[in-house]
Amino acid sequence: MAIQFTDANFQKEALESDIPVLVDFYADWCGPCKMVAPIVAELADEYAGKFKIGKLNVDEASETASKYHVMSIPTLMIFKNGVAVDTVVGAVPKKALQDKLEAFK
Repeated sequence: MAIQFTDANFQKEALESDIPVLVDFYADWCGPCKMVAPIVAELADEYAGKFKIGKLNVDEASETASKYHVMSIPTLMIFKNGVAVDTVVGAVPKKALQDKLEAFK
């Protein structure tokens, strides 16, 4: 199940995670974000225990979105050891995200 990241929990849940993290920066009104949402949910189940995967609503967590210079959504970022190590902007196929995740296992 995908985690809901917020400004309040981002430090602990994403940056201090013992395993790599995929964050989907999205908004409820964003069409392409809605296309990516089921893919993110599937990946959260498939990579449970290997990756922490979740979503961050840019309208509700604007401080975190701003800190990571999220200008377009959806933006998906992979964090490892508290550092953003890869970024994908836009709606992409599931296979493209799987390939990114596999590179950071």
